[in-house]
Amino acid sequence: SLINDIIRLSELDHSEMPRQYENFDLYEFVKDCAESLQVNAQKQGIRFSYRGSTCMIRGNKDMIRELIDNLVQNAIRYNKEGGHVEVFAGMVDGKPRLEVTDDGIGIPKDQQDRVFERFYRVDKSHSNQKKGSGLGLSIVKHGAKFHNAEMEVDSELGKGTKITIIFPKQK
Repeated sequence: SLINDIIRLSELDHSEMPRQYENFDLYEFVKDCAESLQVNAQKQGIRFSYRGSTCMIRGNKDMIRELIDNLVQNAIRYNKEGGHVEVFAGMVDGKPRLEVTDDGIGIPKDQQDRVFERFYRVDKSHSNQKKGSGLGLSIVKHGAKFHNAEMEVDSELGKGTKITIIFPKQK
């Protein structure tokens, strides 16, 4: 997994990488991804749901799937037993938006800017207990950048985290 993530980041670092974009409904795409995400959430004792409405974007489906998968897997991994993860895809203020919200352990305010750095782990004491490469959110950052999207983190320690990807207005 670590090797695959490193290779993937290396590919994303090369800006000459071909970008095969197509128009698709982000909400319908989230629905398509939901089945596999639901299975993993259930294995961890986490409730999973999604909501939203039709939301057309122009993007690379593989990158968007990777982005959704990494955000949701993180929300599951750093949640608490009986917790909940929700994905929202829809239009907000005329822009397509993807939000992944959990009610997990949260991220301290002074570390929220660093979570997208490669190999950065918020809670070092649990690094060996929580499987992961520390590269998932870095991959998310690159995927958002390729789509000219903005990212926001809203988190409170002990209460949960919401990561929002705001895509540019679509033509």
